[in-house]
Amino acid sequence: MINTGELLARNARKFPEKEALVYEGKRYTYRELNDTANKLANRLIALGLEKGDKVGMMSFNSDSFVITYFAVMKAGGIVVPLNFRLAGPETEYILENSDSSFFVFGNEFLPLTGEIRERLPRIEHWILADGEADADYMYLPDMLEKGDPSEPGVEIGLFDESAIIYTSGTTGKPKGAVFNHYCHLSIGTAMLAEVSIGEQDRILHAAPLFHSAELHLYLWPGTFMGATHVVMKFFIPKLTLETVEKERITQFFGPPAMFLLMMQEPDFEKYDLSSVKYWAYGAAPMSREQVLKAIDMFKTDRFFCLCGLTEGGPGGVRLRPEDQVAKAGAGGLPVVNCECKVVNEEGEKVKVGEVGEWLVRCESNMLYYYKNPEETATTLTPDGYVRTGDLAVVDDDGYVTLVDRKKDMLISGGENIYPREIENVLLSHDKVADAAVIGVPHEIYGETVKAFVVLEEGAEATGDELSEFCKGKLGDFKIPRQWEFIDALPRNPSGKVLKYILKERE
Repeated sequence: MINTGELLARNARKFPEKEALVYEGKRYTYRELNDTANKLANRLIALGLEKGDKVGMMSFNSDSFVITYFAVMKAGGIVVPLNFRLAGPETEYILENSDSSFFVFGNEFLPLTGEIRERLPRIEHWILADGEADADYMYLPDMLEKGDPSEPGVEIGLFDESAIIYTSGTTGKPKGAVFNHYCHLSIGTAMLAEVSIGEQDRILHAAPLFHSAELHLYLWPGTFMGATHVVMKFFIPKLTLETVEKERITQFFGPPAMFLLMMQEPDFEKYDLSSVKYWAYGAAPMSREQVLKAIDMFKTDRFFCLCGLTEGGPGGVRLRPEDQVAKAGAGGLPVVNCECKVVNEEGEKVKVGEVGEWLVRCESNMLYYYKNPEETATTLTPDGYVRTGDLAVVDDDGYVTLVDRKKDMLISGGENIYPREIENVLLSHDKVADAAVIGVPHEIYGETVKAFVVLEEGAEATGDELSEFCKGKLGDFKIPRQWEFIDALPRNPSGKVLKYILKERE
């Protein structure tokens, strides 16, 4: 029966010598990767891992991350990938909340692990994944040396739970979205249809693998098809361009910021990027101007927007290459195996152009929030939709465009204002590289609009200049009254702006 761990075993039987994984000079065939994952899976089982046990994982992108992911699945465990930017208390919360009994971590997180270890007695096994061995922890390379490469033989069903992916927690405590193997199969096959992932593809993983997008939209379906995974520890613009050229990458995904940073490389034009079939981006839209610039610099129109959410598996909508310019800024139409609607407070579909909440129904939707029935009931509707908390509009052609987070909407003098609308106008200015808008207290209007702006390198601008630019493009009440020019916006690894940090500055 198909399940996540079986993907490797099947590929090892079908094409054992095909290249499966590339990481920092190390190259694994599918036979080698499957044997290595089996060694770790059997060791975990010997240590007491039982079907349904949770395994926390925290590391930068690496071969050990991929090996651990598949090993836990083969052993019947449930993976809990953690954001590697979390602080000690945040990490402790997720490990405690998820009931993890194993924790596999990269050597960079030794200080953090030392900080929280004594407060997490439930975790019986702490496993250092890489770097130098440490006497206080089990060492993954040693575990592999003594491991058994045979298939673990754990009976795993398609509908058995497989992963808990925690939301980014930009507005509160992270919530653990629970998925089973069927959820991954559903979104994985949707991706095969959308961007044509195949056996000959070479997928570059520069975005964090702990994130649902990279994990379920690329690692899972790529393995399903027997593609080659080229893993980078983390995103570095110049190294990414070099890797695309050297490894003849065919599929790439990242937030728009990655594309903008690559385009700022002074010798960008020298790289041969012609092997890439699709340049996919997500977590945020790209403006029409940014899309046109990318098409010109990358010398291709094969850009693909993926707009989804963790709770959707991460299913949602997509904007295909042929729509990138005409529908720039839109999220797009529903992906395969998904449908969506935009509704008002009464749950009725809104008219074209009206703002409402975006709801998504996919076969890949989460099953529930772990140990959180109240939020589960609030988020999942009786007819199977996920309430996204995103405000959106639908145009005459059915294309969904996200307006803002429901909680980000601000009210000034009784007028509803959606920051993303203002941000899109600012991003169309040739001197503006990035922008974020928030509401700040105002003694008369309740709130007023403030914009944080990142200028293009070498550019100079003033708030008055940008205010003048906004006239005629925005209603007067939407034009920012306060301006602050900063070097960079605070973002999480998914590329989402952390507006609560900007609000805390106020």
